[in-house]
Amino acid sequence: MGSASDTAKMAPAVETLQRFGIEVDERVLSAHRNPDAVAELARGARQAGYVAFICGAGMAAHLAGVVAAHTTLPVVGVPLSGGALNGVDALYATVQMPRGIPVATVAIDGALNAALLVVQMLAVSDERLAAALDDDRRQRA
Repeated sequence: MGSASDTAKMAPAVETLQRFGIEVDERVLSAHRNPDAVAELARGARQAGYVAFICGAGMAAHLAGVVAAHTTLPVVGVPLSGGALNGVDALYATVQMPRGIPVATVAIDGALNAALLVVQMLAVSDERLAAALDDDRRQRA
């Protein structure tokens, strides 16, 4: 996430991934304040065993785009509410990516759906996750 103040809004993603048994590496790295660290993490992610990124940021939310520029792993952006535009600016910054640098974008403050999207991607080749996802969906009905 882009700021420590985003922790509470991103908590549903962390909790959901952990509930499905997916290891989480939760970090605070700003695309603007720590650009080199963000790029280094993204570049080495595949070799480090990462399977996807969920990036939450508000206002000038460039974190997901910067991560996507440095990896071919799936990146899910979570625009976060706050500031004068209450997250609309973050939504536009996250969703308006150039051709060839995709970021899957969920709703403003949609951390839960971001995590479920990653679980769905992983469940394509993991029957245990697919069954757990089916159970989760039934419980939400």
